[in-house]
Amino acid sequence: MDGRGRLLRSLSALSLGFAPGHASYAGAMALPGALGPGSATSVPPRRPKQGLPAKILAQLSKPGVHTWFSLSVLLAVGVYGAVKGGHYAAFVAEQGEPGDVIAKAAGFSIKAVTIAGVRELKEQDILAVAGISPRNSLLFLDAAKIRERLKQLPLVKDAAVTKYYPGRLLIEIEERQPSGLWQSNGGIQIVAEDGVPLARVHDRRFIHLPFVVGEGANEKLGQYLALLDASGSLRERIVAGVRVAGRRWNLKTDSGIDILLPEIRPEAAIERLAELQRVYRILDKDVLSLDLRQPDRLTARLTADAAAARLAGLGSKTAKADSRKPAKKGKSAKPKGGPR
Repeated sequence: MDGRGRLLRSLSALSLGFAPGHASYAGAMALPGALGPGSATSVPPRRPKQGLPAKILAQLSKPGVHTWFSLSVLLAVGVYGAVKGGHYAAFVAEQGEPGDVIAKAAGFSIKAVTIAGVRELKEQDILAVAGISPRNSLLFLDAAKIRERLKQLPLVKDAAVTKYYPGRLLIEIEERQPSGLWQSNGGIQIVAEDGVPLARVHDRRFIHLPFVVGEGANEKLGQYLALLDASGSLRERIVAGVRVAGRRWNLKTDSGIDILLPEIRPEAAIERLAELQRVYRILDKDVLSLDLRQPDRLTARLTADAAAARLAGLGSKTAKADSRKPAKKGKSAKPKGGPR
């Protein structure tokens, strides 16, 4: 610096056109390749990427992998041979699926099965339909599938299956109750109140149940039971209900009389019949059928003997009535030709 406070700088630096600081910054921004192969900042050459086969071979070359690979191959070959030779199927049939075998070994075998709510069904039948055996384990037992299988039985209205770990199974059954007998196509079946056929009649245990006849009569069993309730004292005399054209009922009495009921309000018609029986003992007459389909009229069809007797009675009454009528006075006859 001179005496006037001015800074002295080299003319050689000024001749380059850049300040010394600028020159150092430009050298720092030079590309690495421009420094030459022997410089410390040179980039090493990139390795080629390895393909999938090379990676697999690299993994297999690790210590111990050859042993596990050989064991896996032997195990796969053994399983394939067991399946093809039928040994696996025999094992499953005797011991169960592999998962069940492991679960049972872990303490989840079915030690107790409780069945509640059964009356007509047998416990061995329920277990057979449910598919429960010593081969099953509680852990892998599908309760929803068992419930659906049980509901396929006609006697089962509903079912519930509950698992209690580690080894107890509860099956609750709601049975359909036999409510009537249905005759169709020459056979007689026991039906529930909702009309579901339960079984064919093989003995006289259910002979006391209400009896319906005709196509679709089982599905309307509830209507027939309501008619029996409305019949009052006549219930003991009604032995069957016949479904007619899928629309209305005919009732059959113990004396063979057919009672034709209307399609609309049949309960009112049967109450009127009960009143006629109480007053006139109409069911004790010689009639074949009573038509109650008209609310203000009763049509009775008589037996052949009763009809003949009625005709004979009507004929005798007519003859008696004619004999009781006074004779008409006749006019005196006059000779033809007049007086002579």
